[in-house]
Order: sequence, then structure tokens, then C-alpha cells
Amino acid sequence: AVQLVESGGGSVQAGGSLRLSCKDSASTYSTYYMGWFRQTTGKEREGVAVMSSAGSTIYADSAKGRFAISRDNSKNALYLQMNSLKSEDTAMYYCAMEPWGSRPTMQNPLMSSEYTFWGQGTQVTVSS
Repeated sequence: AVQLVESGGGSVQAGGSLRLSCKDSASTYSTYYMGWFRQTTGKEREGVAVMSSAGSTIYADSAKGRFAISRDNSKNALYLQMNSLKSEDTAMYYCAMEPWGSRPTMQNPLMSSEYTFWGQGTQVTVSS
């Protein structure tokens, strides 16, 4: 089983920072990819930042230079440090995980369809 629990969302003014956390508290799988996605009402879920089991990272253009993804394997935790937040960053942020063995390769790690397991999300609201 996999249980992803996000935390760290909240309300912040533009230019501020937030750090999101995702803890995998029940996983019996080895992680292939893990990452952060976001979604606003009426729009598709979009990839923000993802990390492979080898530690390679991929960022959406909107996140480059402002966000940083990291992990702590000892805690089974994934983080997203978000700096210089903008009003357009307002969204529900989700943690996702794809385990090893579920697919031969990742076609596009920033696509939400590539991921099997999801958390419930944490809301980020940035006011201008």
C-alpha cells in the first residue's frame, strides 16, 4: 500500500515562501519517480517538479529558479520549497508516486497520467 500525506500549504503574500512536505507513511513499494503537481478549478493537473529514484530532477518552466524539490529517504519524505511565490501559483498541490515495475519507462515524468498513487492535496493560496 501507499499512503501519501501532504502538508505545508497555506496562504501567503506574493513574494513569500512555503515549503510543502509529502510523507509516504505506508509504502511497501520502491519509488521510481515522485513529484509535485498542482491543479486549479477547471484546469488539468500539471506537473511542477519531479525527482527520480536516482535523484535527477525535472521542473516545469513555471517553477524553474523559484522552486526546489528534495527528499529525505530516511523519513520517506518529499519536499517542495517554493520561493518568490506569485498569484498564479495558487492551486491545490498534490504529491504523486510511481513505483518501480509498474511501467517499463517514464515517457514524460511531468505528466500526471504517468503516476499511480496520489495524496489528498494541500492548498496554496498566494495573494497579490
